[in-house]
Amino acid sequence: MTDQRYLKRTIVKDSVVSQILPEGERDLRIFLPPGYNEVLSYPVLFCQDGEDFFNFGRVATIANQLILDEGMEPFIIVGVDVDKKKRTSEYAPDGERHDGYVTFFAEELLPYIESRYPVRREVQHRVLAGDSLGGTVSLHIALRYPNLFNRIISLSGAFYPASQEITAQSGRADYMSLFMIVGLQETAFETDTGTYNFVELNRAMKQLLEEKGASIQYGEHEGKHVWGFWQKHIPASLKAFFQAEV
Repeated sequence: MTDQRYLKRTIVKDSVVSQILPEGERDLRIFLPPGYNEVLSYPVLFCQDGEDFFNFGRVATIANQLILDEGMEPFIIVGVDVDKKKRTSEYAPDGERHDGYVTFFAEELLPYIESRYPVRREVQHRVLAGDSLGGTVSLHIALRYPNLFNRIISLSGAFYPASQEITAQSGRADYMSLFMIVGLQETAFETDTGTYNFVELNRAMKQLLEEKGASIQYGEHEGKHVWGFWQKHIPASLKAFFQAEV
């Protein structure tokens, strides 16, 4: 049974106005950690598919548990919602809305969060997280804005050929640190653009990034392309980047 302390979460609904996105704004959900104090400053986790990370990934509950019981340094979570009908267009690097979304993320969302919440401004205190295409767009945001983002949690990243080609043509990635997992049962996953072997895609991307100098914590585990698998590995992914230094 889940400890009731973990369920006492402070989650604020917010939205950021955008001059870039056609809709003119984007909904957010913000997790404020136990003991939150505006006088302090906090690392920040940005989650693509914000609604799913909170509802299916239970990222806020897991963060509470790690902060309260395992001594993890408190951090803020920014869940960035997405319209599922436009998700592929925004998250896939060859999608028609992709460039706009990446620009919005770095040039509108990040400044908004920094103006409203006491998050740290140093690049090492920002982490991007995403599942499937959310992992893909997180990587491409970091490739486009290496001075702003260099830490990535990728849960079964959808690293299709277009993504691998862009990565292959990019420069060094020795500034980048990634936590990557993929499920061993993800060898024939059907998507709206075809059927893919996610194990092979992730192995290929891992090799590409390592050749460019990236630091990668990589794992292949029993699991399918579903939140039930990813949720189990969220604690380890958070520990990879937010574990307090002894």
